[in-house]
Amino acid sequence: MFIFNVKVNGNKLGKALLAILIIIILIVTCIVCYNLFAKSRFKTNDTYNKDVVYELSPQNYANVLQTVHNNIDDYVGQRIKFSGYIYRIFDFSEKQFVLARDMIVSSDFQTVVVGFLCECSDASSYANNEWVELEGEITKGDYHGDMPIIKVTYINRINVPNEEIVYPPDSSFVQTSTVL
Repeated sequence: MFIFNVKVNGNKLGKALLAILIIIILIVTCIVCYNLFAKSRFKTNDTYNKDVVYELSPQNYANVLQTVHNNIDDYVGQRIKFSGYIYRIFDFSEKQFVLARDMIVSSDFQTVVVGFLCECSDASSYANNEWVELEGEITKGDYHGDMPIIKVTYINRINVPNEEIVYPPDSSFVQTSTVL
């Protein structure tokens, strides 16, 4: 039979375990602080691919419109594609129009015009109330204050879609740093 006798100094072992425990706590604390305070952790998607064109639909139109207007700087440079009708008011330049949709605002189906302000070099060749589909890049501009302005890169006439109306923003929409 073999007997092995080991004498352990409890004082040194306790200090070593305490030091290891403190190091682990410091590492975990650093990781938690980084996750809480790093700016990139507040968004679900921090980068977007400039080659991707995000397509708006009647279901997400008002949500995206509201989110982009409220957080312009987060969406500058993103490319979007959507359809609507040409809508102008008296103080627009020749190159400006709103690509509009009618949004239901009450239970008796009253609507208001909503949309993105767009700039296009050949905007004057499109008539008011004409339906078009366009692609463009979100920029930050000034129209009675900071406002997202879509710089049109592609525009095409279309027939009136089956779903002309959009609905007010709802709470089911999750904001990210991309429009969709």
